[in-house]
Amino acid sequence: MALRHLAARYRALSAEIDAAYNQLKGLIEQARPELLAIQGVGVETAAQLLATCGDNPDRLRSEGSFAALCGVSPVPASSGKTRRHRLNHSGDRQANRALYVIVLSRMSCDPSTRSYVERRTTDGLSKERSSAV
Repeated sequence: MALRHLAARYRALSAEIDAAYNQLKGLIEQARPELLAIQGVGVETAAQLLATCGDNPDRLRSEGSFAALCGVSPVPASSGKTRRHRLNHSGDRQANRALYVIVLSRMSCDPSTRSYVERRTTDGLSKERSSAV
């Protein structure tokens, strides 16, 4: 009896999740259909990026401001003798995660991204460093 109840609850929740997913996909296709056409961008990542941009429209003036908003912009971390940068860790952590998921997806299946990472790796940079640049 308990297993039957759990199975029914599982089916109901799965149907609810599918309905919400389809509704979200429809809203994204209505707002920014070109976003889902980008390789590596799924419904969840597109929704997160749109939510981040929608919450902060006055802060988005350039790609650099979007990078700072997502916490992926370079910040000077120089000691005086050397010039180096680190990633800005402030910003929207969920948007940062969405960008990270897109990068991982593209590194595994997009030929141009793979060749870029391979080229940067042969230049002496690690995968983390080359995907952040």
